[in-house]
Amino acid sequence: MSSFEYTIRDENGLHARPAGLLVRQAQALSSEITIECRGKSASLKKLLAVMGLGVRCGDVVKISAEGKNAEEDLAIIKDFLQKNF
Repeated sequence: MSSFEYTIRDENGLHARPAGLLVRQAQALSSEITIECRGKSASLKKLLAVMGLGVRCGDVVKISAEGKNAEEDLAIIKDFLQKNF
């Protein structure tokens, strides 16, 4: 399993619209991707689960991936986060 940590910089955190964009990006990838924040985790491919984490500005999230394309998929998610959050 591969992973990276990222600090959310968006002042609104992962609210509905940006969370939806992030989930859509994850759904397009083949790996199983999870997001962890403050001791809770969720599939990055499930919008309600991601929103249920209540990720706020300044929170550090850990993104993990498993699968044959895990490294490439994590690079895509990391790039997406850097451009949008």
